[in-house]
Amino acid sequence: MQVIVVGGGIFGQAQAWAAAKRGHRVQVIERSQNACGASVRNFGMIWPIGQMPGEPLEVALESRELWLQVARESGIWVNPCGSLHVAYREDEWGVIQEFAERSSQLGYRCELLAPESIQARTPAVKPQGLLGGLFSSTELCVNPPATIRKLPAWLAGTLPIEFHFGRQAIAAETGKVTLADGKVLEADKVIICGGADFETLFPDLLQSAGMRRCKLQMFKVAPEQSSWKIGMHLASGLTLRHYKNFQVCPSLEKLKKRIAEETPELDRYGIHVMASQNELGEIILGDSHLYDHEIEPFDSAYIDDLILRELGRWLQLPNWNIVQRWHGIYAKLDQGYVFQREPLTDVHVCTGLGGSGMTLSFGVAERFWRNGCH
Repeated sequence: MQVIVVGGGIFGQAQAWAAAKRGHRVQVIERSQNACGASVRNFGMIWPIGQMPGEPLEVALESRELWLQVARESGIWVNPCGSLHVAYREDEWGVIQEFAERSSQLGYRCELLAPESIQARTPAVKPQGLLGGLFSSTELCVNPPATIRKLPAWLAGTLPIEFHFGRQAIAAETGKVTLADGKVLEADKVIICGGADFETLFPDLLQSAGMRRCKLQMFKVAPEQSSWKIGMHLASGLTLRHYKNFQVCPSLEKLKKRIAEETPELDRYGIHVMASQNELGEIILGDSHLYDHEIEPFDSAYIDDLILRELGRWLQLPNWNIVQRWHGIYAKLDQGYVFQREPLTDVHVCTGLGGSGMTLSFGVAERFWRNGCH
């Protein structure tokens, strides 16, 4: 079977890998010279802890295993670092304890850590006022720009996959894809992974699908000492209100109410704060969330300042020298964890993974092809 994948980000690459492993010949069409969308503008967190129990968590854990396979077979850096949510307020600690009590029954792999245990594992968490934390062993770290740009060479070198960068697909029909230069490529199946592009292919379908565009702001800090390691992904108590998995905790409402009353600006800009560290020692910090009509091409220094303020409450770094700032935009589905439709026979539109593209793409693509798309 000849397969065409439109979109060379992580979801498109995952679809290409899953198809080619099954013996199909794949062409990947990417309009940019390198993937430059949300797939390279994120923390590099493979984040099962943030997925809802049930199928989303199962897909994330399957993705995790596939990422580890990538590391073994390609040599691409993947760090099984785990994650830590820290608590400095009683309501944060209450949610963390409640989630820990329920976590094993729901399929998570978590444990509570006392302050002294946290201090032994990471130098990046301030001890003053620390009540404890929630450690999860399932999270991985990758370096998004490096990883997304190395994967195509490995995939093309080991499987029947061709990547065509700098080529724009302008139409997709059953059996063919038309490029901007007029060339028509034939295919038995077309997979469209356009991310937050709702206009180019099947705009009526995408714009009525209950998806939203979300913009986030982030930045990178280079530590003074290359040997200094945060040890694991880090997240503050603010993050407990962001990921839906913590909604199983009735005590979460008390925390959300306190944040809304004390710091309404954080809710206004969707701010929760996290940190990750890549193999170069660079520390990725963020982030914020603005939606749809609020999205501007101009980044807000005020939002950056709020993020840094909240990080400074609990995170300690060798320095805060910001070497890069950026924003990303992704497609977020109102209900569910992925949008998959077949508007024409053997033409599939796949998007809407939200901020979980790195976490879910491999698992979603594997299930897509395993469940009869061949």
